[in-house]
Amino acid sequence: MATVDVWVYRETKWTQNDLAGFSVEAIDGSIGKVDEASNDVGAGYIIVDTGPWIFGKKVMLPAGVVRDVDLDAQTVFVNRTKSEIKDAPEFDEKSYHEDTYRKSLGGYYGQGGPGYRDF
Repeated sequence: MATVDVWVYRETKWTQNDLAGFSVEAIDGSIGKVDEASNDVGAGYIIVDTGPWIFGKKVMLPAGVVRDVDLDAQTVFVNRTKSEIKDAPEFDEKSYHEDTYRKSLGGYYGQGGPGYRDF
């Protein structure tokens, strides 16, 4: 089985668009809107503002959890449940660009972590 890089979008066509403002759908329903998106090679992610769903918090999702993007409907679909996203390491606005934080998050969403799902 091929190793999936959790920080790389599955489709390069998605990196050609600014996903900020798009709605975000988990496997089991809406989780919020994209507040910020990075298309950096090997370091892609989206920051999702969850609104009232988990008390107005933000979550960082590595690009590899994006399952699909509907550009017409401006919706990002992720291959995680609401519970998996809620249980992820807490978003840290001060250190989310640092390697330590990204390794922790990558471990959670990456192959073998409790939030891992490859499809």
